[in-house]
Amino acid sequence: MSFPITPPMSAARAHEIAASFDLRALPADFLANPYPVYAALREREPVRRMPDGSVFLTRCADLMAVYRDAQAFSSDKHVEFAPKYGAGSALFEHHTTSLVFNDPPLHTRVRRLIMGALTRRAIAEMEPGLVQLVDQLLDDLQARGGGDLIEDFASAIPVEIIGNLLDVPHAERGPLRAWSLAILGALEPTLTAEQQALGNAAVTDMLAYLRSLVAARRLRPGDPERDVLTRLIQGEANGEQLSEVELLQNCIFLLNAGHETTTNLIGNGLISLQEFPDALHALLQSLQHTAGDAAAQETVLSRAVDEFLRFESSNQLGNRRAVQDTQVGGMALPAGTLVTLCIGAANRDPAQFDNPEVLDLAREGNKHLAFGFGIHQCAGLSLARLEGRIAIGRFLQRFPGYRLTQAPVRGGRARFRGFLHAPFSVG
Repeated sequence: MSFPITPPMSAARAHEIAASFDLRALPADFLANPYPVYAALREREPVRRMPDGSVFLTRCADLMAVYRDAQAFSSDKHVEFAPKYGAGSALFEHHTTSLVFNDPPLHTRVRRLIMGALTRRAIAEMEPGLVQLVDQLLDDLQARGGGDLIEDFASAIPVEIIGNLLDVPHAERGPLRAWSLAILGALEPTLTAEQQALGNAAVTDMLAYLRSLVAARRLRPGDPERDVLTRLIQGEANGEQLSEVELLQNCIFLLNAGHETTTNLIGNGLISLQEFPDALHALLQSLQHTAGDAAAQETVLSRAVDEFLRFESSNQLGNRRAVQDTQVGGMALPAGTLVTLCIGAANRDPAQFDNPEVLDLAREGNKHLAFGFGIHQCAGLSLARLEGRIAIGRFLQRFPGYRLTQAPVRGGRARFRGFLHAPFSVG
């Protein structure tokens, strides 16, 4: 039995939504399937002036231009988030201190420390533990005959990986996923009072936990080449160190950055294969043909993972603020203009990708923007690709005949695109 996953949208409806497009008032059918609207905007109004004065970009070339120009387009969110969260709130303090929402020099210092613990060698050394974790999850699913692709598989992997990076004791990892979902949920274009309260509470609770974790790590440091928290605490050899606030807030950022996006990558990939059975069949054949050749299998799965990232980008939206008079896509932007970068639209831009609405798991030269670009390109992209490759590859080898048993439930959000639930049987 098959279930509807991405509902179709007529061209007329897509153009109707595009004509009055406003991130603060998005209809439910857009959240279920935004891509026809993105296509309509890209074709008719690629630099869309929004009712609040901000602009919304949907062309890949325009996003690349903004990513490249960090002098004209700032990632700092003090101006934008003060009215949204309230200056001094827990959410405001967190998001304005974290790596992703800052410019150099803070961004440079934090990124350098994190990248020092995410070297190619360090990530390669994570692979055996990742394989063991995935296989254990698959054993549990096999024993039960199925489960939930998100709750029982996709979301369980990044929480453990980030927990390992920060060396969070296993018994203390229970609240991490809920904290992350609440904090990231507060990044949506519009917020309910409940979302804001949950986000503030999550930041407060996580800070309280991290203070005790950091205090314990100061007494018993780990290996700074592998333990990101120890590296952040100790700083660089030249004595450059983070303040306590910077340290704590960027530990929260690390959990959030590595959690929901990777959960969505794994979940979106496995559910897309159910939506497009021809792609599943072709991928299974490729894996069968390359069985016994580890390098060839890695190539097959790497291309598939990058195509999942392009086709259903885990993170659909990015933001910048023009800090000087500039222009993008032929439109003049005065200093202070807020800019929304639509990654989901750029990754289906026909000017950049052949047949962009087709899930082509053998696509070569896939220069998608799911990890961003430029100085803010995702610091953990190699780790995310490894998690996606191991999780999806080993799942398909174990359960090639898996099938959904109920229609999957989407998260219903504009910024982060993924599923909350996807019950399945192993086949």
